[in-house]
Amino acid sequence: CIGAGRYADAVRVIRQTNPFPAVCGLICEHPCEKYCRRNVVDDAINIRGLKRYAVEKAGDVPAPKGAAKNGKTVGIVGGGPAGLTAAYFLALKGFEVTVYEKRPKLGGMLRYGIPAYRLPDADLDSDINVILSTGVKVEFGKTVGKDISFADFRKKFDAVYISIGAHGAKKLGIEGEDAKGVLSAVELLGQTGSGERPDFKGKRVVIVGGGNVAMDATRTSKRLGAASVTCVYRRRIVDMTALPEEVAGAQAEGCEVLQLMAPVKVAEKDGAVAGLVVKPQISGAIKGGRPSPVNADVLEETIPCDIIIVAIGQDIDSKAFAADGIDVKRGALVASGAGEVKAGGEKMDGVFTGG
Repeated sequence: CIGAGRYADAVRVIRQTNPFPAVCGLICEHPCEKYCRRNVVDDAINIRGLKRYAVEKAGDVPAPKGAAKNGKTVGIVGGGPAGLTAAYFLALKGFEVTVYEKRPKLGGMLRYGIPAYRLPDADLDSDINVILSTGVKVEFGKTVGKDISFADFRKKFDAVYISIGAHGAKKLGIEGEDAKGVLSAVELLGQTGSGERPDFKGKRVVIVGGGNVAMDATRTSKRLGAASVTCVYRRRIVDMTALPEEVAGAQAEGCEVLQLMAPVKVAEKDGAVAGLVVKPQISGAIKGGRPSPVNADVLEETIPCDIIIVAIGQDIDSKAFAADGIDVKRGALVASGAGEVKAGGEKMDGVFTGG
């Protein structure tokens, strides 16, 4: 379609399986390109770039006409990418869909986890508006487990889809982690996504982690006016899970990336962050496809800083659902391969999860 100049048709083709063509054209990590068969000839097809090009050329493309209403209702917990994707396709199939979203805007981690320099609100909203145009209803400021129990929520609908995302943050588990000035990348990016811009002017900021979220926090800190920004990672730069272009982008903006440094403790002064103590590492045996870091036989070092941002992973807050009987394992809801939630090891009728 793109080669023929049929850009709107290209967008319609994308939406047959994905209602976020604008979003994916900008921030998809395109893992499919690694396995593209075109690699045996020259290089992978630039599918992300093609999606972006189609969206930019097509302009506004309305959603297809949905099926007639079938009289069934579906309640969705969470208005992030998984919940909105489910809402879109269910609405097109004739279901009455209602999304419960605790925040003031839809998007989940797309809005509150990915900085605007990578995914502008206008592009995200363009995809969301098409989804809402199918008739999807939204209840904002409603938290299932707080404003309404999951049991009562379930009674309101013929089926339920739980897509709560992973908005919690994992901790380092080191001494001094509760000092003033230590925050999670999820917290930082959530604040900026809400329009709250922390003042980092003149601050020395250290980010711990090596994934794309760590790079987002690193580059966001620079944009918030930090005097210096250093990303500390316990493996080598080449072992980072972040996209190489994100790492290169951070370095090009003046951020430092320190490899083979493992956090040991937070240095404090009067209860506030004064620095991060790190232990130099060396690469050890290969585990899970990457060398495992091993302590080097050298002294620990201290990186002076005012703010430490932890970006080592995210957690799922599923306590409200566990309290209502849903099986939970390490924070995640237990489900069948088809996404059917389990309670007491048995499928819970009409309750699904994903994301």
